[in-house]
This record gives sequence, structure tokens and C-alpha cells, in this order.
Amino acid sequence: MKDQLISAFQARYDADPTIIIRAPGRVNIIGEHTDYNDGFVLPMAINRAVWIALRPRKDATVTIYSVNYDSEDSFDLNNIEHTDAGWIEYAKGMSWALLEAGYSLSGWEGVLAGDVPGGAGLSSSAALEMAIGRAFEAVAGETWDGTKLALLGQTTENDWMGANTGIMDQMISANGQQDHALFIDCRSLDAELVPLPAGSCIVVMDTSTRHSHVDGEYNERRAQCEAAAAAFEVKALRDVSVADFNAKSAILEALTRQRARHVVTENERTLAAANAMKAGDVATLGKLMNASHVSMRDDFEISSTALDKMVEIAQAQPNCYGARMTGGGFAGCAVALVDVDAAESFVAAVAPAYEAATGLTPALYVCDATDGARAVDA
Repeated sequence: MKDQLISAFQARYDADPTIIIRAPGRVNIIGEHTDYNDGFVLPMAINRAVWIALRPRKDATVTIYSVNYDSEDSFDLNNIEHTDAGWIEYAKGMSWALLEAGYSLSGWEGVLAGDVPGGAGLSSSAALEMAIGRAFEAVAGETWDGTKLALLGQTTENDWMGANTGIMDQMISANGQQDHALFIDCRSLDAELVPLPAGSCIVVMDTSTRHSHVDGEYNERRAQCEAAAAAFEVKALRDVSVADFNAKSAILEALTRQRARHVVTENERTLAAANAMKAGDVATLGKLMNASHVSMRDDFEISSTALDKMVEIAQAQPNCYGARMTGGGFAGCAVALVDVDAAESFVAAVAPAYEAATGLTPALYVCDATDGARAVDA
């Protein structure tokens, strides 16, 4: 991807780029729809990313050519307007958020490319936001705090793009580290690196179905969680233990009770999963992932026929410890924890079985845990 990006820049500008930025997508191992409930999540940055090759300008114009969309757009940092222009809105929104937070920005021109599948639940939008933030950082010749950039990425999603998302995606894209997942407390934003269990790997399984967070289902689930928290008279569902839920859940209307049960139990599973990873207990981690999928399917109702079938096929493989859907839901990707020595045979078995069952051609990626967003050598 890096060589392709440099070649595209050279062809467009007849020069070499002076700065190259890489910002990874992510897969969430466990902890779904807990982030905006002030809860716990356990994502890892993956070896699929958004890349920008660029050079500074002497004015306040930002010009970006997207290789993936074969289109170029630009905007003036002194007059950023929301025009529903597609992919460029993420760059405009992140620029606006940085300026609102008091950052001093300068113009640049560059080429953008990425291999994070859009709409698959792997956080292509957060990767783009963090890439834009690191691009402005590099042009300024400064070092900016990753967690602050993550918060501004969330602001971009919430206030510019209209998606009422939590902080997880930007946090892991900004702060990931090679060979580790990141256990994040979404209230305090404290984060702890936890290693992947020895002898295991993560396989992302793209169902070839797509979703959009801006659609109403995501915001509806968030509203239901907020209603449940209000009924329990707490700030967020993070403050409700499983014991409290079991004792008092009758106060909730049936559908709201289902939604809350997922979040409360998912927080408990995520805490247990982090401990299992620290202990190298791959079997327990896999069981927790399986239970998470059942909860998302039955209580939070964010799975789909395609996701359920992918998970079912994955779980049936002899060297799979556990599998679950991942991301916002309704479509996109599932994730499996697999014996590293069996990864190729796992992919070879799951892909044709899924296609035979659904008529859809999946894409499976054996993923490495990678570093977060940063400038890399040109």
C-alpha cells in the first residue's frame, strides 16, 4: 500500500511526498456497544490502514486526491463548510474539530488510499480521522496527544457526520501497539495494553454485507441504553452491576430490558476477557466471545442472517476458540480467535462454506496487531 501511495503521489505532483501517515483500522475482540455506555472495550489495531502521502502548502488550502474513489476535493481552512460531499467530509470535520479545539493548522496537499473495507465494522472512518489529525500534526512539526486526537475524532463523528458513536474506534486507531490489544475504560479513558494469547491469532471475516452508523438503528440503540440508565438512576449502564440488573430489571420495559442486559453483561465479559488475555487463557477468551455473540444476537438484536451464519461456520471449525460479530452491527464483519498454526486451514474451510450457505463471497483476513496512527518513513 505504501509503495502504491508514493507512486500515486509522484504521478500526480511529479515529486516525492515529504510526509507519509498511516492510521490503522481496528477489530473489536469483545465489548460491543459498551463504549457510549461509559463501559469497557477490548479492540486491537489491525494491519489494514488509511494512508496519506503529502507535502505542506504555504496557504490554508487542503487538497486531497482519493485513490479509492478516484476523485479530488479541497477546502479552505479559513472557511470550512459542511456540504455532504462524501469522504472529504471526514477530513473537513476533523479539521473543523481541531480548529475549534485551538490547534493551529496549515494547508497541505496529498494522496489518500486505504485497504480498510468501508462499512465493514473495521472503523475506516476513525482511521481516516486519525490519519487527517496526524497529517496536520506532521505539517506543524509537533507531537499531539493521541487521546486528545481520538476525542476530536469522536467530535467529528458526532457533530459533523451525525453519528452518535463512542470513543473506542478513535482511541485504538490513535493508541494501538504492535502485538497487543488495548483494554479501554471508556469513562476515564484509561487504557492498558494486553497481549494476544501465545499461539493464537485473530481472523476478521467480512460477510460482504454493509451498514452505516448514520442510519437510525445505531442511534436508536443508544437512546434505549440512555433510557435504561435513567430508569436505574445512574449516569450510564456502566454503573449497573449484573447483580443490580438481576434484582431491579423489572422496572424496565421489555425491549429496554433486553438492551440493558446486553450492555451490563458485556461489560462483565470484557473485564473477564482482559484478565484471560493477561493469563494467556485462550479457551476462556473464546468462550466469552461466543457468549458475546449470543447477547448481541438475542438481546441487543444487532446481528444479521449473514453474520450469524459466518459465526456458526467459524465456531464449528476444530481450531477456532471462539467467534462473534464485531462492530456496530446489522452487517459487516465477524471476528474469530484461532490457533495460529491453523489459520490458513481455517480460512480455507470457512470461506467456501459461507459462500455455499449464503451465495455471498466473503473476505477473510488473518490480522496482526499493529501500532496506532503515526508518521512513517517516506
